[in-house]
Amino acid sequence: MNAFEGLGLNENLVKAVTDLGFDAPTPIQSKAIPILLSGTTDFVGLAQTGTGKTAAFGLPLLQLIDPLSRFPQALIVCPTRELCLQICNDLQDFKKYSRNIEAEPVYGGASIVMQIRALKKGAHIVVATPGRLIDMIERKAIDLEKVKYVVLDEADEMLNMGFRDDIDFVLKNTVNRESTWLFSATMPAAVKAISKNFMKDPQEITVGKKNTANVNIDHQYFITPAHSRYETLRRLVDFNPGMYGIIFTRTKVDAQDITERLSKEGYDIEAIHGDLTQQQRDRVMKKFRDKSIQILIATDVAARGIDVDGITHVINYELPDDIEVYTHRSGRTARAGKSGICISICHSRESFKIRQLEKMTNASFHKLDIPTGKDVCRKQFFYFMDKLINADISSGDYETYMPDLQNKFADISKEEVLKRVAAIEFSHFLKYYENAEDLNARQDFRDRRNDNLNRKDGPVKRERPSYQRDEGFTKLFINLGTKDGFYKASFLQYILDESNLKKEVLGRIDLRDMNAWVEVDKAAATKMIKSLDGKMHNGRAIRMNEADGGGRSNNVGSRRPSHDGRKRIPIRERR
Repeated sequence: MNAFEGLGLNENLVKAVTDLGFDAPTPIQSKAIPILLSGTTDFVGLAQTGTGKTAAFGLPLLQLIDPLSRFPQALIVCPTRELCLQICNDLQDFKKYSRNIEAEPVYGGASIVMQIRALKKGAHIVVATPGRLIDMIERKAIDLEKVKYVVLDEADEMLNMGFRDDIDFVLKNTVNRESTWLFSATMPAAVKAISKNFMKDPQEITVGKKNTANVNIDHQYFITPAHSRYETLRRLVDFNPGMYGIIFTRTKVDAQDITERLSKEGYDIEAIHGDLTQQQRDRVMKKFRDKSIQILIATDVAARGIDVDGITHVINYELPDDIEVYTHRSGRTARAGKSGICISICHSRESFKIRQLEKMTNASFHKLDIPTGKDVCRKQFFYFMDKLINADISSGDYETYMPDLQNKFADISKEEVLKRVAAIEFSHFLKYYENAEDLNARQDFRDRRNDNLNRKDGPVKRERPSYQRDEGFTKLFINLGTKDGFYKASFLQYILDESNLKKEVLGRIDLRDMNAWVEVDKAAATKMIKSLDGKMHNGRAIRMNEADGGGRSNNVGSRRPSHDGRKRIPIRERR
């Protein structure tokens, strides 16, 4: 007997999930499905990615839908087109024996005319991204008053992407909905606000602890100076042969730059970011799912909703600023009960972030040494030897060629053959890492000093190095903040694009409602100020200048001329 039968699902749905190889529900499915089948209970489900949330809401929806009423009865809102298509594909599998129910994806980057035509044919379930859904509503292509069930999938990601107003609009206008189901990996304040404002006594189910990381993930981090970040990345990739992973970057510039550099070195790698068309994104994702490429490089925005089985590694080229972003990044691996590794490349100035992440995710982060060149070559060598020993020779007609092979190698010893095989396979690694320096020796003094002070046998006195990267920063004030529509990733991308500077020149960024403080390499500070100060953003003049030691703008209280030539009254005097 299939365990899904005991949840109250009908025979057709149980038969479909059995065909998919599922005989036992995941924790979120076993807890959510019996509640959602009632169709009248508001619901909040908190569970990490990869725990089967699509089936948790998809199966009850398919059972509640009336096939004879050919209009949208259920609306599933999700953050990205990739997730939108994935949900529709899963629903297609679930309704294998319920053929009279239609689900249509609605997302940007595809023809809106074709999507409107599909809806008019009679879709029972609409799976939509927020932006395209609003377009459909404005064109009167979908009648929200007939929608009975609203599902918000990956709610925290949608809010992080700035879709709060769109979600509020949808919930305010689905006035006849019988229930709202919210699924999220984390429970930030914004998600709580939706639950409070638009749901009535929702039943909340949590699988694991709120805002915690997957327990099957090994969290590792490596300390490196900013200018050695790429070399550290390459060394970590080489040290993990056979990895099938995603490298996360903050900006599309970094994503493209790393892709180009690694591609030139012969790595099977491609990037996915906001500048790609839908057709290009689909092509890259197909190659990644087919494992035609070993590594995918992605920005946070482009990667939201990516659900690919078997990912062994996630690498943070830089740590994200928000705990929710880290949770979603790391959640790309260790899915469906499997184990995985999440690697973070950090500057010594970011050690405090690691402590914060440990506390907020309730997980241990392991600091490891960056592999040496010899470590990499040794790892690659033994990986290849294992592949050689375990190679499947049962299916080929190798016996036909054995006499010729034996004659060819008659005068060469086994040891000599092995050496030649190793030379062919590893010559490029040996050459590249022959004189590779120890990247651990280039860590900032302050990080090594802290490790020294924490020694159990007492600190060892060392000479202070002449190089200290931290002293090369200055703090800049800018009058842009979250009220201008920025979140940290988009703000970082904006100031880098406008100043045409590399991200390596930046330190900490403190983004607030009305303004922000940005740490910048002193050598690049003047260029950034000249690039941004005085420019217009959304009809408002940008002001950027150096902050004083307390983090305040140096121009506060100054007498700068106004546009009509009169002197501006200082803020302090106005009071």
